[in-house]
Amino acid sequence: MIAFRDLTSEDIDVRVQKVRADGAVLLLYKNARVDMNILDDTVGAENWQREHYECKGNLFCRVGINSNFAEPDKEARWLYKSDCGSESNSEPEKGEASDSFKRACFNWGIGRELYTCPDIFVPLKYINLKNGKCYDRFSVEKIAIKDKRIVGLAILNNSLKREKQSEKRCFVWQSVQR
Repeated sequence: MIAFRDLTSEDIDVRVQKVRADGAVLLLYKNARVDMNILDDTVGAENWQREHYECKGNLFCRVGINSNFAEPDKEARWLYKSDCGSESNSEPEKGEASDSFKRACFNWGIGRELYTCPDIFVPLKYINLKNGKCYDRFSVEKIAIKDKRIVGLAILNNSLKREKQSEKRCFVWQSVQR
């Protein structure tokens, strides 16, 4: 089994999923470049490949990894995992291709810890609303992952006009250990 590294705070992007009357719900995600870098770093650029194909009107991506990457003298033995994507709002075709690639990488285990993320709610006092919308820029300040599960998380609102980084912190969560 191939062991992919955990995501770091630099690998994770944050976006507003929904604005409510009392604040905003945020979503963590990774982009396709993160997946490419992790694949390159783990198995080598020459030991993975991707292919997009259509099935019943949906765009799929299959990501193949040479299971013999650690033994360069052996003949390549390709294993594949696939998934479909959904269109994005800005560039539908490109977004669908990127989404299907990211989902296929999730199937390999890259970034799967994002599925364990707690609900991220930021109260109104930590966001800027304009006409009922939030255009603030958020980032992951810190993330703690244990056994492929998020156990600690801190989010910054980089759009807040405050001097200290700690004053831009809008969300903090830590798992209760049992």
